[in-house]
Amino acid sequence: MNGPVFEVFRQERRGQPFEHAGSVTAPDAEFAEAWAREQYGRRGESVALWIVPREAIRPVTEWADEFDLKYRRVDGYSIKTRLKEARERAGTAAS
Repeated sequence: MNGPVFEVFRQERRGQPFEHAGSVTAPDAEFAEAWAREQYGRRGESVALWIVPREAIRPVTEWADEFDLKYRRVDGYSIKTRLKEARERAGTAAS
């Protein structure tokens, strides 16, 4: 079958995260929904589906500089070190 590719995400039980289930090729979104229901919901293995045209998915490949994220890591952020560096830059470092 020719047409755009739709990515299917399914939720197995209410409250659980959606997971990528697979892809369907369909001429339009309505057919993609019917095909996804048949493939991923017919036997009750899903309580909800998300069907997204593949071209609508935006890849994220650029990440912030590691230095900017250190405060999020338990082992990468030392307030004492940061204060010392700031005092040195300001010229008020204790001798």
